[in-house]
Amino acid sequence: MADSSDEAIIEKLYECGERLNESKDKSQFQLNFTEKLYEYGERLNESKDKSQNVEDYENIIKAAKSSSVKAMQLAAQLIPRFFKYFPSLSVRAVDAQLDFCEAEELAVRVQAIRGLPLFCKDTPEHLSKIVDILVQLLTAEENVERDAVNKALLSLLRQDVKASLTALFKHIETIDEQMSDDNLRERTLVFIKDKVFPLKAELLKPPEQMERHITDLIKKSLQDVTGGEFKTFMDFLRSLSIFGDKAPQERVQELIEIIAGQADLDAQFNVSDRDHIDRLIACLFMAIPFFERGASNSKFLNYLNKHIFPVFDELPEERKVDLLKNLAESSPYTIPQDSRQILPSVVQLLKKYMPRRKAGEEMNFTYVECLLYTFHQLAHKAPNATNSLCGYKIVTGQPSDRLGEDFSENYKEFTERLTCVEELARATIKKLTQGMVEHNKAFAAAKSDEEKEKIKAQKQNTTTGLRTCNNILSMAQPLHAKTPSFIGDKKINLSWKELVKSTAPTTAASTGIKRPAGAINGSSSSGPKKGRGGGSMQNQLVDRAFQGLSYGGRFSRGRGRGRGFRGRGRGRGYH
Repeated sequence: MADSSDEAIIEKLYECGERLNESKDKSQFQLNFTEKLYEYGERLNESKDKSQNVEDYENIIKAAKSSSVKAMQLAAQLIPRFFKYFPSLSVRAVDAQLDFCEAEELAVRVQAIRGLPLFCKDTPEHLSKIVDILVQLLTAEENVERDAVNKALLSLLRQDVKASLTALFKHIETIDEQMSDDNLRERTLVFIKDKVFPLKAELLKPPEQMERHITDLIKKSLQDVTGGEFKTFMDFLRSLSIFGDKAPQERVQELIEIIAGQADLDAQFNVSDRDHIDRLIACLFMAIPFFERGASNSKFLNYLNKHIFPVFDELPEERKVDLLKNLAESSPYTIPQDSRQILPSVVQLLKKYMPRRKAGEEMNFTYVECLLYTFHQLAHKAPNATNSLCGYKIVTGQPSDRLGEDFSENYKEFTERLTCVEELARATIKKLTQGMVEHNKAFAAAKSDEEKEKIKAQKQNTTTGLRTCNNILSMAQPLHAKTPSFIGDKKINLSWKELVKSTAPTTAASTGIKRPAGAINGSSSSGPKKGRGGGSMQNQLVDRAFQGLSYGGRFSRGRGRGRGFRGRGRGRGYH
């Protein structure tokens, strides 16, 4: 049964309806109602004890049922302005504002959105709810409406950045599929990336406290992300002062742990799981800059040694070169204990890819460059481990020297393979040098820009091939000695590190230079495939991985979702 106040409202509505029905000029009725709202607002504004003007505020709230655009716009301004004085009407006031947010008229919706932050100005307990409402409005179709939402959210972030960020990130954390909306989540991520991250210097104050808070929020959100989302988050974390150049090593290691979590290094490896392979290689590539800063690569390299190297032959061909390049770039930062454990696998792979005799078999020069570089770096950390593996006579005074044992056959086999590789490298250098001459002639004769760009790509591949072969010669030569000096610094510049991105598609085979190459000059096999240039994110695998490739496991998204809230008006819903 309706109480007396409900009966009064119903009676008032009937009265208004009759007057509107009898009125010949209904616009005048709307004008009168708008004027009434101005009166209510003026009385509230002038009142010293606004809490006494309950009836005026209630009449403003009733404007949510109005058909007058001007009246609704005015009410959408007045409701949040005087909200704090009427806590007993807070639910009705917010509901009325939400009705305005769902109005058919764009001007009313925009005005209502602009007023939402005012609900929290003096009543911060409402902030999380208002942020939640605004996040759901990010899916608005009209640009001016989304712009109003963005500005309203930024206003709340400036009011209380910690509470606002917490409310925002709840929409991108892993939650119940039945209560999740991928479109809403995506819009929230876009807002955070485009609007919040660029303002980190302004918003994240005090820096130490707030940077730690947003880091913790991001870490909670990484259970179910795409590759592109993960890269966005990691790029942002790297930009924070707490992870900057002066950050202690444990902070840098924290970033490695985050990357390792995405790589699923605690999972049993299944060689048929292409998604895991892609994710592992992409994460290893992302981790290299942190290895350079002192973070441990043990978890990654031990996982490779235990799970990947034993099934290396079964990996997809296009992934082998990416993995070996990442291994080579990671190897200088390996500790002696890990170096000793990993060296046997590296030597085994070297023997597989360095032919013992020129018997017409193909050789992948890029593989050999990567493995020789890795071998030098690891052997420099654990030199006497090579005695039993390669037959060297390195004395450290430790029992692991194994000097009393005869490993001469190992030395003979290893050096024979080195000699064969060197002969192949010299022969290939000769062919590539001649090929470069032909490329230069072709470039001079080229008429169109398209031809020139194609030849530029061929020249770049040839240059890469020459660098690869010269690197192999530089690394193989010292290994003929009985007690070789291993290259443990960065004197060797890996061939792909100096390359810049070509504007034309590369035509070299992904597996590098092969022998016999046939007609090298001008052919597609004139050099190894360019993997990435200058240490930037140009590796084809990593590009795919970090542009939203649908991975299995941690990087996987793409579930069918839908969220329902109030379900009124234009199909929007709110809590």
